[in-house]
Amino acid sequence: MINDEIRAKEVRLVGAEGEQIGIKPLREALQMAIDLNLDLVNVAPTAKPPVCRIMDYGKFRYEQQKKEKEARKNQKTVDIKEVWFRANIEEHDFQTKLRNVIKFLKDGDKVKCSVRFRGREITHADIGKKILDRVKDEVADISSIERIPKLEGRSMIMILAPKN
Repeated sequence: MINDEIRAKEVRLVGAEGEQIGIKPLREALQMAIDLNLDLVNVAPTAKPPVCRIMDYGKFRYEQQKKEKEARKNQKTVDIKEVWFRANIEEHDFQTKLRNVIKFLKDGDKVKCSVRFRGREITHADIGKKILDRVKDEVADISSIERIPKLEGRSMIMILAPKN
């Protein structure tokens, strides 16, 4: 809340330079802010009495938005890449998919490894577990397991996260 939006009888006032002015009636605090050509901003509305600060509110908001924009620019988003395997996968296909898993992990993305079962293959879920365990062993030095292999419907899913 700023200026006329503040609804307290008296406020603890902090000056433009951060110095403590003390407890003042709201009208007097508002007049001090107007005299300095600044705004009276309620920074701690739950305190008794509320703490208000004399500042240039427009400049304060602008600097806050700049900081938020900078923080958003510097953060890295982690994507989840998915690699599908089949229960009866051949060696060359396995190596190709494993190269993709390694590439994704080195790029800093999480990898969801799935073995999809078709038809009666679901009765041999142990084969899918062996494939995922083999993937896990191959990338053990660059990844950690976020979710162990688990059967969900007609597919077995494991999630790997890159090691930091």
